[in-house]
Amino acid sequence: MADTSWGGSIKIFSLVLLTFIVSFVVGKIFKQLQKHFDKTNNLWDDTILWAARKPISTMIWIVGLSLSAAMADHVAGTTFYAFAEPVARLGLIAMIAWFIVRLISGAERIVVSPEKMADPMDPTTVSAMSKLLRGSVIITAVLVILQSMGYSISGVLAFGGIGGIAIGFAAKDLLANFFGGLMIYMDRPFSVGDWVRSPDQDIEGTVEKIGWRLTTIRTFDKRPLYVPNGTFATISLENPSRMSHRRIHEVIGIRYDDAHLMSKIVADVKQMLIDDDEIDTSQTTIVNFNQFNASSLDFFIYCFTKTINWIHYHEVKQNVLLKIHEIISKHGAEIAFPTQTLHHASISPVELRAAEVAAPETK
Repeated sequence: MADTSWGGSIKIFSLVLLTFIVSFVVGKIFKQLQKHFDKTNNLWDDTILWAARKPISTMIWIVGLSLSAAMADHVAGTTFYAFAEPVARLGLIAMIAWFIVRLISGAERIVVSPEKMADPMDPTTVSAMSKLLRGSVIITAVLVILQSMGYSISGVLAFGGIGGIAIGFAAKDLLANFFGGLMIYMDRPFSVGDWVRSPDQDIEGTVEKIGWRLTTIRTFDKRPLYVPNGTFATISLENPSRMSHRRIHEVIGIRYDDAHLMSKIVADVKQMLIDDDEIDTSQTTIVNFNQFNASSLDFFIYCFTKTINWIHYHEVKQNVLLKIHEIISKHGAEIAFPTQTLHHASISPVELRAAEVAAPETK
């Protein structure tokens, strides 16, 4: 009996050791394949290898331990395999689903990468499709597991339909955010990386992530702002990242003493804008005398830059304003600033004394 016990223990140990050796060898094979695939231009073989590596390694241990449990039942008369066999069956389903989920994630990274694709896809659209596919795979795997465990899928679906009504009333805000996220993916008012702002609420920054419930926006002072997706259904939203041009609209005043130079200054400023390669003259371009102000004669410029980049726009605007100052100075004029002119009449001492005598005395 002791020999049988020892022999059975050795067989079980050998089976576990064999499982370890197989897992080790498979790991080495994966490393060699990775080195070989890194030398090829095919991106999908790397993705498939990456997706399969962990599920296969895990499955080897599930099968090995399941066979060890069967061996233990045969040698010692235990009932381990009664638990190990369904676990192995469910593990196989789970590993297949895990492989498909990892494959979808790897494909998502490839199709949005400008380094790997000549024409990368829109990250927001790809993220939505990826989440939908992963969710479908996980739900299908759960239903298959339930079916293999003896549960009726039709009963589960019927229960889900009834329970969905109750959950809908209890989690209406959650569902509103879910459908808000769905509308974002469908309407695409913004994408990851866009600069957005709302005139209705204090929301402004760069979109970092669009989830099914929340959208993460990084404000310009680097604070993360988490906005429920349902909010976007009730507010107005601007997307400056999709503007076609940026506008320069400035009012500049010169002195009243330089009124005779206004027409020449306006003409030269307009010509300067026409000659500037950074200004899109196919858009509205206006330079005109505007109004008689309290301390200045004002003219305004109205034009659009070709760039929409915020930093470059301000460089272009600075260059335009400096050229306007040069034009004004070239004509001998000056930019006006708020002034007041006081006029007073000269009074002789005799007139001042007469005014004092004529004035009534106050006590």
